[in-house]
Amino acid sequence: MKNIKKLLAVALASVMVLSLGACGTKAKYNVGVCQLVQHPALDAATEGFQDALTEALGKDVAFDVQNASGESNNCNTIINGFVSDKVNLIMANATPPLQAAASATADIPILGTSVTDYATALEIDDWTGTVGTNVSGTSDLAPLDQQAAMLQELFPDAKNVGLLFCSAEANSVYQCDVIEGYLTEMGYTVERFAFTDTNDVNSVTQAAADASDVIYIPTDNTAASNTEAIANVLIPAGVPVIAGEEGICAGCGVATLSISYYDLGYTTGQMAAKILAEGADISTMAVEYAPNVVKKYNVANCEALNITIPDDYEAIEAE
Repeated sequence: MKNIKKLLAVALASVMVLSLGACGTKAKYNVGVCQLVQHPALDAATEGFQDALTEALGKDVAFDVQNASGESNNCNTIINGFVSDKVNLIMANATPPLQAAASATADIPILGTSVTDYATALEIDDWTGTVGTNVSGTSDLAPLDQQAAMLQELFPDAKNVGLLFCSAEANSVYQCDVIEGYLTEMGYTVERFAFTDTNDVNSVTQAAADASDVIYIPTDNTAASNTEAIANVLIPAGVPVIAGEEGICAGCGVATLSISYYDLGYTTGQMAAKILAEGADISTMAVEYAPNVVKKYNVANCEALNITIPDDYEAIEAE
């Protein structure tokens, strides 16, 4: 009987040791990542974020990366799960995840990335560059005046410019508001063509093709997920696209003034490290922007449309 008791005691002690060992390997910081949809730009931002934070914290950080498949309701579900799990930080990749996170918690630090305009996304009237709450992050806004200048450089003889975007994406509307002003000042006639979701991309794109000499597409997640469908309408119609970011340009555009989404995500990860490891106050952290923009072009689409690109543009590398 004593031997049995000894065996049981040894077994119990072993279980306790294993449990303690398991607790010892548990990550110190748990980070929830909500990405709106899978496409190259957002994928690169998530990768850069994870790389930067892993480099800073090593095994002390664990990630729960979830994709909302382009649905705002899924963003709410994912974010609420992060809040219930009491993660140490939420990374919101694109505007709908940022809006869902900001509505769900005022306590957990939230860093956005791939968000064009925080004032528009969070309905802030007096924008100073800092949200002032538990929210900060990085913006993917490339200079819209320079994008308008690019359109004018490549298509000086065009008269009608179509703006193709998703009306449900607040940041796309913001970009169209701003660039329409620049294009109108340049003498172009500007018309908007807005789809509400993926179901009407083809019909709206066809309407834009029929009415436009050239089309501008902002950093729009719905457009980015439907570049093949857009290209299938516009390329045969002979209508070129100036795109707000490289991923869209690679799919259906001819040129873009692009940022690196990997670098943008990496910067966001560095901000997260300051918050988690150094105790930085997120309420005082200004939203950061991509440090560099690059002129890039889509070789295949330019050849298909017989467009000659200046020498200071870089070719987009094929996947």
